[in-house]
Formats: sequence, C-alpha cells, structure tokens
Amino acid sequence: MRTVDDLEVAGRTVFVRADLNVPLEATDDGPRITDDKRIQASLPTIRDLAGRGARVVVLAHLGRPKGEVKPELSLRPVAKRLGELLGQPVAFPDRSEGGVVGEAARAVVSELKPGQVALLENLRFEAAETSKDDAERAAFAERLIELADGDAVYVGDGFGAVHRKHASVYDLPLRLPHAAGGLVLAEVRVLRRLTENPDRPYVVVLGGAKVSDKLGVIANLLTKVDRLIIGGGMAYTFLAAQGHEVGRSILEREQLDAVQGFLADAEKQGVELVLPVDIVAATAFAPDADHDVVPATAIPADREGVDIGPATRELFASKLADARTVFWNGPMGVFEFDAFAAGTRAIAEALTRVNGLTVIGGGDSAAAVRKLGFPESAFGHVSTGGGASLEYLEGKELPGLRALEADTP
Repeated sequence: MRTVDDLEVAGRTVFVRADLNVPLEATDDGPRITDDKRIQASLPTIRDLAGRGARVVVLAHLGRPKGEVKPELSLRPVAKRLGELLGQPVAFPDRSEGGVVGEAARAVVSELKPGQVALLENLRFEAAETSKDDAERAAFAERLIELADGDAVYVGDGFGAVHRKHASVYDLPLRLPHAAGGLVLAEVRVLRRLTENPDRPYVVVLGGAKVSDKLGVIANLLTKVDRLIIGGGMAYTFLAAQGHEVGRSILEREQLDAVQGFLADAEKQGVELVLPVDIVAATAFAPDADHDVVPATAIPADREGVDIGPATRELFASKLADARTVFWNGPMGVFEFDAFAAGTRAIAEALTRVNGLTVIGGGDSAAAVRKLGFPESAFGHVSTGGGASLEYLEGKELPGLRALEADTP
C-alpha cells in the first residue's frame, strides 16, 4: 500500500477517512465525549497532511443512525474536540439541509485554505453510505468528490471501518489517488506479525460476552496458535459444552455444538485450550451484588458469573509467562464494576511482563486497560481496529484494505 508520503498534497483537498466513533453520554448541555482516544489517534495523519499544505476534509461516522439524521449522533462535539487537540479551529457544516454533502458542506470545503481542517457531518446520516447497492454507494462517493472541485486525493486512516464495504471506505478510494494513513499501516503491520510466522509460543486470550462474536476467529486461530485462553462471558458456553452447570451466567445454547467442535479440534491439533477453574459468582448483575468465589465446574443455579476467580487469574498469568506473542481481545469480567475488574486487571498485568509482542485487540479490551490505569506504552500495540482486526484474524478479505491496495485511477 502507498503511504501519505507518496502523495502530493500541497494545495489539494485530501479526504481523510478516520475512525472517530467515540462514546458519548447525554448531558444537559448536549452529548459529551467520554473517551477521546480515537480522536487522539487520528491526530498524527491529520497534522502531517495539514502541515504539508493540504486542505484536509475528515470523513467519519458515529453510531448507527441507519440513514436518518439523529442530532444525538452529530459529529459536532467531535469537531470541537478535534479542534482543541489540533490547536486550530476545525470547520463544520452549520446546518444539515441538503444532507451530508449539501450546500453547507460545499461551503465549508470551498472556504478551506491550505493547512486548514474540516470535518463533515456523520456519513451514516446518508443511507447511501452503507447501502448494499453498488450504484447508490458509487453515486454518494461521486458527490463527495464533487465537493473538492476535481482536485482531490484520499487517505484511509480508520482501520476500525475497513471491514465495511461503505462508500467512504471502499468506493471513494477506488476513484481517487489514494494511500494508507499511519493508523492503517500500523494495524496491518502488527496483524501480519500475528498471522505470518509469529514468534512462539503464540498465545491468544479471548473474553467478552459472546462466543458467537468470535466463532470465525476461534476457528482460524486454532490452526495458528499454541495456546488459547478463554475467559469472560464466553467461557460459560465452553464450560456448559463440557457438561457443567453455569447457573444464570451468559450462555449461548445454540453455540454448544460449535464449541464442542472447537474443544475437539483443539485437542486434535495440539492447541492447549485453557478455561477458568474458579469464578466470581454474583446474585445479580449489579456493582454491589453479593458474590462469592466458586469452582468453575459448580456455579450455583441462582448465581451468574461476573469475573474469573483468583486461582484462574494465577493460572492464566502462568500460561502467559513464557509467551513471545500475545493477542488479547475481550475482558475477563464486568470490568466496569470495580468489584469485578480483578480478572481483567490480572490479564493486563501479566501482559506487561511478557517478553515479546503484546497486542490489545481494541474495543472493550482497550477501554478496560485505560480505565484500569495502564499506560498504552506498557503494551506492544493497542489496536484501533475492533471488529476489523477480528475479521483480519479470521482470514477475511477487508474491502477497505482491498481498495487501498488497488492501483491508483
């Protein structure tokens, strides 16, 4: 893939597809950003392009408005925060009439001077952005290009969106000179190290709520890893597949056959599959719920698992001690509640001691390490990819990467 260094950008409009899908909370003064990490991650590429005299037009989405204008999902607070972090104003359309690429957007882009930055409104306010109809997406991409009056280039810097065949991710770069931004290049570099001859032992830690979210990645990783550690909510389906009582814990009964297949495949391929040996079981899903540590094989029928227990924390840490490559995706428990964050903290601490490449797989895992106070520098790489990273590890082709790898038109 070409890099931004390969593009002539001075005086030109550069569309930067970023991942600014930040968490918001409602307040009396309007939506407030609760974690601006994704905005911060976008800064190096935007600064570089603006510093080289580009007229930078940032494209992004927020949430899933499904083609409708939803004020609570406006990117206006993101534009404000981006401007604060850049140390310069970020232009933003003052109204939504005419849609995301209407007259307000045209006015903002036309008034940009070299070195200035604008952010357009939430792309997903337009149904065409996410349409499955190739012609609809292509038409929306052409309308974006028209904003630049014929002299535009494209930089893909939102790895968290490259698994989507959306207009701004796939169709737009196919129509413009294009390159990958620093975030995309960093993600691809790390993911290749995880999939192409990784240093061994190679250990993957998977958590989070559902097995169904990670069926493909488990199936693919069983052919690549030396050890697979399963925690979090998905562990209860594995325990149930072995015939154990899991009480009121998260359980995907429809996945029991698939999980039994994984257990058999792991044994057949010599992959060590490590499950919890004890569980923190609570009377309710609440931060102050009564809870006890119980054997993982005997969770009381009236309780639900909310974290891995102390023996499991030690076990999992010991299984990470000799690793040379580690990928971790998904918390070990309800880390949002302080009483049930110890398991997730134990995994993070164990990763800081690994002598090798450690990769935090974005999403809840990245949010957890930040909430628990771990500096990102303690790990080899903290992914911005989320679902896109998992699809890469499944071996799927990602439309956004395919477009960035295509020849320049």
